Amino acid sequence: MDSEAVWRADAVALADRISALLTVVRSAEAEIGSLLAEIESRGVVELFGYRSVARLFEHLADVPKAAAEAVVKRARALTSGRTLDGVPAVAPATGVAALAGRLSTPMIDTIVGVMTQVPLEHRADAEQHLLSFASDAGHKQVAALGARILAHLDPDGAEPDTTEPAMPSRELSLRRKRTGTWELQGRFDDETGSRASALLDSLAQRRSGEEGADLRSPQERYGDAFSDAIDLALSCPELPMQAGERAHVMVTVSLEDLKSNLGQAILGDTGTRPQARTGRATLGDLGTISAAEARIHACDCLLIPAVLGAKSEPLDLGRQRRLVPPGIRRALYMRDRGCAFPGCHRPPRHCQGHHIRHWADGGPTELGNLVLMCAHHHRLLHRSGWQVRIATDGLPEFLPPVFLDKRRKPRRNNLHQPLPFAA
Repeated sequence: MDSEAVWRADAVALADRISALLTVVRSAEAEIGSLLAEIESRGVVELFGYRSVARLFEHLADVPKAAAEAVVKRARALTSGRTLDGVPAVAPATGVAALAGRLSTPMIDTIVGVMTQVPLEHRADAEQHLLSFASDAGHKQVAALGARILAHLDPDGAEPDTTEPAMPSRELSLRRKRTGTWELQGRFDDETGSRASALLDSLAQRRSGEEGADLRSPQERYGDAFSDAIDLALSCPELPMQAGERAHVMVTVSLEDLKSNLGQAILGDTGTRPQARTGRATLGDLGTISAAEARIHACDCLLIPAVLGAKSEPLDLGRQRRLVPPGIRRALYMRDRGCAFPGCHRPPRHCQGHHIRHWADGGPTELGNLVLMCAHHHRLLHRSGWQVRIATDGLPEFLPPVFLDKRRKPRRNNLHQPLPFAA
């Protein structure tokens, strides 16, 4: 079909031409396979001096070694009347159909894969059944039929493997750089990797909410998802003990820094971005974070009050207590049913309790001063002009920053609340 004919052809004619060319290409590929089988049966060394037919075809066709070996392996399975390597053809009828150009390469490989598992006495009938079905179906449907045939021929399946399974290979390296960032590198077995991928996929979905489109790159979304997964793990009551205590990260900050940094008075009623204040907190035994960051963690944490001397020596340590106790946490779950920020879909188990009037500012740890928020929106609330309050009906509502809404009309998250009509 020349260029003018292509330009004048309608959709049907174009599709018909592609089908005709596919038949020619597939037939030619099958004939190449039969020729390679003939060369191997005569002896490739004697004819061409090559050690293998695959090596010869690799040079003739200028294809990678793996592709050449796949072509030869397929030819062996399809060629009838030959004993290329002492083994009769697995699917000779499929080879005949391939020469006619009726089968794609994935279809051929699917049929051959099934036939290699069918007992010799049933191969002829099974192959004809698959070829008949292949005339009206794709290779995925034929694979499903093949699985049914194999299950019918061997309903008990393969004998169970009684050997002891090998220990999975898992390696992980976590290293802190001088800049304060951490590098993570690891290698896992397939099962662990699949479970980790499923977990991160569920946490890395694009956010929907009032702050606009989620413009994070896939790498950024998965980095945030990893951080959320750590928060979930640290909140698990069955977490193993470390030196007689549950695993934890100690944050040390002065009371003055904690109280002064990002106080609610800075926001007032303007809804503008809060001003940054100075102050640092010690994170574990390695790094530091800002006092503002410490305030975020202090919303919902296990707290150990400490009194330090002039030289920062600990003079008195109080008893550990959870800032948001289990009873209030359950009440939060029932009231908010997930992250209360408008448009967020995160469930309760992904959320933290946020003090509307901050604990460091004297805010009480009670239901009327708490709201459930996911890690992302929790940080957003601390760092932006958004404000939250409890409305007269006892549910949380959010006031947007002025740059989003000059009237600052209260907004709510209705995704978690029951529908106003019967299902």
